[in-house]
Amino acid sequence: MNKILSSIKKPNLSFWQIWNMNVGFFGIQFSFGLQQTAINPIFSFLGADHAELPLLNLAGPVTGLLIQPIIGAISDKTWLPKWGGRRKPFFLIGALLGSLCLFAFPFSPGLWFAVGLLWILDAANNTAMEPYRAFVGDKLNDDQLTYGYQMQSLFVGAGITIANFSLFLFQDWFGSPSGETTALCTTATETISAIPTWVYYSFFLGAVASVGTILWSVWKTPEIPPSAEQLSELKREREDSTFAGRASEPFREIAGAIGKMPKMMWKLAAVYFFQWYALFVYWQFITPMLRTSFFGLANDDDARFNSIMEACKSGDVISTGDTAFAQNFQAISEQALAQTGLMNGTYNFVTMIVALALVPFAKKYGSRNVYVICLFFSAIAMLSMPFITNKWALLAPMLLFGIGWAAMMGIPYAMVSKIIPEEKRGVYMGIVNMMIVIPMLIQTVTFGPIIKNLLGNSAVNAILFGGVFFIIAALLALRMKKSVSTAVTDMN
Repeated sequence: MNKILSSIKKPNLSFWQIWNMNVGFFGIQFSFGLQQTAINPIFSFLGADHAELPLLNLAGPVTGLLIQPIIGAISDKTWLPKWGGRRKPFFLIGALLGSLCLFAFPFSPGLWFAVGLLWILDAANNTAMEPYRAFVGDKLNDDQLTYGYQMQSLFVGAGITIANFSLFLFQDWFGSPSGETTALCTTATETISAIPTWVYYSFFLGAVASVGTILWSVWKTPEIPPSAEQLSELKREREDSTFAGRASEPFREIAGAIGKMPKMMWKLAAVYFFQWYALFVYWQFITPMLRTSFFGLANDDDARFNSIMEACKSGDVISTGDTAFAQNFQAISEQALAQTGLMNGTYNFVTMIVALALVPFAKKYGSRNVYVICLFFSAIAMLSMPFITNKWALLAPMLLFGIGWAAMMGIPYAMVSKIIPEEKRGVYMGIVNMMIVIPMLIQTVTFGPIIKNLLGNSAVNAILFGGVFFIIAALLALRMKKSVSTAVTDMN
């Protein structure tokens, strides 16, 4: 299909129009916040070892790699007025499916069930995510793109902030009081669940937020309709192609777009490899790091706890000493999860506050320069975390991490959006997501052996490893053009 939107003059939108357009990102990112903070501790509660965590997170990169670019290419060729237009049908379906998964997650009876739900949840979030990013680009002219994507970054920060603070607060409000012990083993006829009850409430809240905020944006923001000529072209393309041709078309679109990808995007891909590899390390290992660096638990303690729980599930008699140890270990693990919620909530709160503030800095000093500095901030944050043993002092690196996250969630998308053809926006935003999920996929496959064989199975060393990768990402970002306007010629 030829250009659908490029021939349409887009007016400047008001603050509230851009606000309403992006509200749905709150719900999507609430779900993502729970994935960042709670999913890996839940895997640990259900018996997963440190070295298993990367592979258990394979769902995110695989579904992102397969779903986002394909959905993006399909949405470029879609117009369904009864269901909202081009992009809305996709992120509405994704939000509904994601909400169902969030509601079911805390009831996971075993590790296998939780991992399976994560695959479905990631598929749903990826179905919603890419068309949503393209939706924002569809509505805004070039002058408002940076503002629009930084507004999106604000809602990214807000959703993840509330998700993480809910974990911190619910543990404080509904967790077992300090010093209070509960029965370690249930009777043989009952199912043992190591997931704390207070975690359920955050997932229920996320299920409501996911679908509720998406519905708000769908209701408040109309899509730009194609002209009669463009609708006729869409219809003609469908009639002239076979089913096999339509099924293979998204893959041809993706391959063709990659072949014509501007040089700046290739340089961004190099930056993204180290950036997103490091981020995945952080999300997987921040809670295990806290259990070691802050609460003093060792890998042997983790192995002992898992063996006690297996014996408990088998109906064996547990000694008084083992019972006390397991109860204390469980309490500390819950506190570590709550501390992670506080830290992650803090950096995402900072993201929410500074997201729009980065816009004038990007205009004055250049998007690339702001991006590079923010990546260095993230590196400093990760390299300092393992050496801080005060609960509140741990929030200091989160300030730097939040500034970095604000830049990562907005600036690259604005830079890319200015140099790609509008009629290919969906597929190119899908390709940007491929640049994200491929490093994540590599991390899930490679980091288990790395932490086990090179880093001493130490979560502390894993976080330091991630900090070094952020430094490499910042150095590579220096190779990108200072101004994206010079990159437009790469497309010709």
